[in-house]
Amino acid sequence: MDTSDLFSSCRKGDVGRVRYLLEQRDVDVNVWDKWDSTPLYYACLCGHEELVLYLLANGAHCEANTFQGERCFYGAASDTIRRALRDYKQVTASCRRRDYYDFLQRLLDQGIHSDVVFVVHGKSFQAHRCILGARSTYFANMLDTKWKGKSIVVLRHPLINPVAFGALLQYLYTGCLDISVEHISDCERLAKQCQLLDLLNDLEAKCKEVSEFGAFRLWGPGLWAGIHRANLAPSSCTLSSAVASKPGTYMKVLSIRPPPEDPRLREDLALLAHCALPPELQGDLGELPFPCPDGFNICPDVCFQVEGCSFLCHKAFFCGRSDYFRALLDDHFQENEGLEASGGLPAVTLHGLSPDIFTHVLYYIYSDHTELSPEVAYDVLSMADMYLLPGLKRLCGRSLAQLLDEDSVVGVWRVAKLFRLARLEDQCTEYMAKVIEKLVEREDFEEAVREEAATVAARQEQDSIPLVDDIRFHITSRVQTYSNIEEMQQQLRVLEDLLVSIGLDC
Repeated sequence: MDTSDLFSSCRKGDVGRVRYLLEQRDVDVNVWDKWDSTPLYYACLCGHEELVLYLLANGAHCEANTFQGERCFYGAASDTIRRALRDYKQVTASCRRRDYYDFLQRLLDQGIHSDVVFVVHGKSFQAHRCILGARSTYFANMLDTKWKGKSIVVLRHPLINPVAFGALLQYLYTGCLDISVEHISDCERLAKQCQLLDLLNDLEAKCKEVSEFGAFRLWGPGLWAGIHRANLAPSSCTLSSAVASKPGTYMKVLSIRPPPEDPRLREDLALLAHCALPPELQGDLGELPFPCPDGFNICPDVCFQVEGCSFLCHKAFFCGRSDYFRALLDDHFQENEGLEASGGLPAVTLHGLSPDIFTHVLYYIYSDHTELSPEVAYDVLSMADMYLLPGLKRLCGRSLAQLLDEDSVVGVWRVAKLFRLARLEDQCTEYMAKVIEKLVEREDFEEAVREEAATVAARQEQDSIPLVDDIRFHITSRVQTYSNIEEMQQQLRVLEDLLVSIGLDC
């Protein structure tokens, strides 16, 4: 429902509604509809310049020479929008959402806490053994045998192309791939050598997309020759989709992007979290349907000790995902550091939480997800706030939303306010609006209204109260029929009666 609302709002150019859906309802800005169109495409097509700028500034994808990028550009209703799209990297580089995939891309680009360097025909690539091993059985085996103990691995084979190798690393780290057309066959060869069946399947799916769009009518003979040299049939070519309605448009870059619901990357990296658990905790939470592979070396470089339990982890993940842990591990703000008796790893003792709660933090940091029951969500939320993990706070908010009923909604709303969980706060006020006739009889709700009124700085007698305003908004937004109008009026009346009874006018 929220997704349909987003597409409709983009066609209308309703910036306020789009902002609400993205920032409070947590809708994905790059979601596709059944016509393979994105919110940005509709905003461009309908000529809503302000909305286009907002979407670009909040992570909408519009890379040049890709299907969606070219489609947005040629569908744009004005030159102003086209200029904004051309300046895409400038517009979004400093303010894109720092999500999970951005973090993994930074790990690869910047080599933060890398522990192995690949040299391919003079070009160096910094990498992390733990990620390569978790994502590829081929790399896991090579790093534990032929490349074991090596900090620099030189690859001299003439068929290994540096550009294709870089694209392969990008896929292993992020599940995404961007590669120019002329290097696709090199990338396919490497994927086969490294036994990356998922990458080969993704390439095949992308080719099918090309075929369905009829892009073969737009390519020049030189590109076709490259396709045939790669031993690929025209119906399964590995080129990015072209825009069939725009003759003369040529795709120069193959781009693969996993759908938001694709679990493969997160499941692979969750293996690192599972293997980091102390033996006494492995298997207790059921986070993974399979145990750690025998002999799989995750190459940890830091040990966190929680109530006597040792978690063997990686600085790259903890420093990259949390400013708290970056200060703790990189900036010499150690709470307690020594040498762990086993393995000689730097050991840091964490206080104020249990091993079970830290396990949830661990899984989130590695895989961007953890199974949270409402019962533990409060404790995890407190630690997520302390460790500066806003994404984990949002997961806790989603879990706490399951608790909403007449007895709990005010308490959950207070928690949402305290931890600045805008989406959960909105869900609470929406639920309050549904049960307002019962809620006005509760002392905790009356007290919440009084406290909200008191927080308004220099409040005058008739100034608004945020909580009351939000409830009124949700009451009125549900009106669709005349019978709904009567119900709305009754709900607004009982709310006004409460305000009068406690001496508030707003």
